[in-house]
Amino acid sequence: MSDKNGILQKLSASVIEGNIEAARSAVAEALAEQLDPLEAIENGLAKGLREVGRRFEAGEMFLMQLILSGEAMKTGVELLKPELLRQKKHLATSGKFLIGTVEGDIHDIGKTIVAAMLTADGFDVVDLGVDIPDKVFVEKINEIKPQILGLSALMTTTRTKQRDVIDALKLAGTRNSVKVMVGGATVTPEWAQDIGADGYAEDAIDATKKAKRLLGG
Repeated sequence: MSDKNGILQKLSASVIEGNIEAARSAVAEALAEQLDPLEAIENGLAKGLREVGRRFEAGEMFLMQLILSGEAMKTGVELLKPELLRQKKHLATSGKFLIGTVEGDIHDIGKTIVAAMLTADGFDVVDLGVDIPDKVFVEKINEIKPQILGLSALMTTTRTKQRDVIDALKLAGTRNSVKVMVGGATVTPEWAQDIGADGYAEDAIDATKKAKRLLGG
């Protein structure tokens, strides 16, 4: 077998650099050398993303670099998943986090950054994208059973949809099964309290801290 540490370093570096092709190449090498897929993720890809999160928090990396790193991590994990399933291995996660931008709002950047930071912190993140109808949030919660739902809204006109989603969860009888976090440019702690959300996050770094706190971590 070739140098295991060398492959892990390549995996980590591909994420730090936000290089998707390098991530593909490093994963292919890891699979060819029959490296433990869990180790490839935890000591390779995730290690790189944790470093990216540290640099971003310290102001040493820009938002776009964080997003690219998150994409490289996601690509690597997807390529390793078939081998994880074959070996019946499971990733240790901080929790499952469902996130999306509410209906009528197509702003993506803030939500994507939050998703990347949560992934770096060990959460299993499912990002639904933008302009998501209330019923889709409800359906996905029933389907994947996340511990936390994150609702993003950037405009005053769309932040009311955060309340609509919470009301839809109550109507469906699933409100108590998930913690709801809200955020976005026009969202405030007072608004979060008014609509019955469990938490408010000011930015991506705050979101990871609040999410862990909500889960008692």
